[in-house]
Amino acid sequence: MGLGSCSKSYQPKPKGYNRFNLPEAKYQALPDTLPYRFEYSAFAQLRKDTSWVRERYWVEIYYPEIKANIHVTYEPLDKSEKLLKELLNDAYVLTAKHQIKAYAIDETITRTPSGKTAIIAELDGEVPSQFQFTMTDSTKNFLRGALYFNTKVQNDSLMPAINYVKKDIMHMINTLEWRDN
Repeated sequence: MGLGSCSKSYQPKPKGYNRFNLPEAKYQALPDTLPYRFEYSAFAQLRKDTSWVRERYWVEIYYPEIKANIHVTYEPLDKSEKLLKELLNDAYVLTAKHQIKAYAIDETITRTPSGKTAIIAELDGEVPSQFQFTMTDSTKNFLRGALYFNTKVQNDSLMPAINYVKKDIMHMINTLEWRDN
């Protein structure tokens, strides 16, 4: 009795990347229970914030198919310049914490079609948050958002999903309205 083998030699397959089947963008409005409104992806789920420091108007916009989460925090300013400075500083510090792993942090200030100002930070590298933003009217409202992926996959493999959600975030920014307080 003899042992035989196939005539083909084994070739290891090259490392593969995740394939994302991302649907065409479609949006829905936030419920009327928040002091702000914007349109977010119809393919995402609106959830109450799950962090241990959560507050009443904080939400998460979760994309189950790609395990992405946009953490949205909101603070009423009550015309407090001191609070505004603290919140802007906190947002800067939270972004700067990623400098250890980030290749680059590109911050831009942009104006929305409705005349609002947004500060946007795009982070490159193996960072937990690839895109962050803040918006305020400087007297009554402050909103911050940050994108996170709940996966250990390398960011270069996630790039199609990151770009997809970044477009959704830009739509959120461009449709943001403050409700009368």
